[in-house]
Amino acid sequence: MSHEQDIDKHVRTYIKVFGALLVLTVVTVAVSYLHLSTGAAIALALVVATVKGSLVACYFMHLLDERKLILSVLLLTVLFFFFVLIGPWATELNPIVL
Repeated sequence: MSHEQDIDKHVRTYIKVFGALLVLTVVTVAVSYLHLSTGAAIALALVVATVKGSLVACYFMHLLDERKLILSVLLLTVLFFFFVLIGPWATELNPIVL
C-alpha cells in the first residue's frame, strides 16, 4: 500500500467518525425534545456522550494504537485506587498503639 493510499484511508476514517459525531450530536439535541422522564433522558444522554467520547478518544486521539500502554496505565490506576481504599481499612483493623 502506498503512502498516498494510506493517507486516503485515514482521511476516509476521520470523515466517517466526524459524520457519526454529527449524527450523535443531532440525537443528543433530539433527546431534549422528547418528553422522557428526567432519569431516562439523563441515561440516554450519557450513553450518547459515552459513545461520542469513545469515538473522539479512539480515533482523533489515536488511542486504538496504544492498547498495551493504556491497559498498563489502567491496571496501575486500579491497583493504586485499591491500595488507597484498603490502607485506611487495614489501619482500622490493626491500630498502632502509641
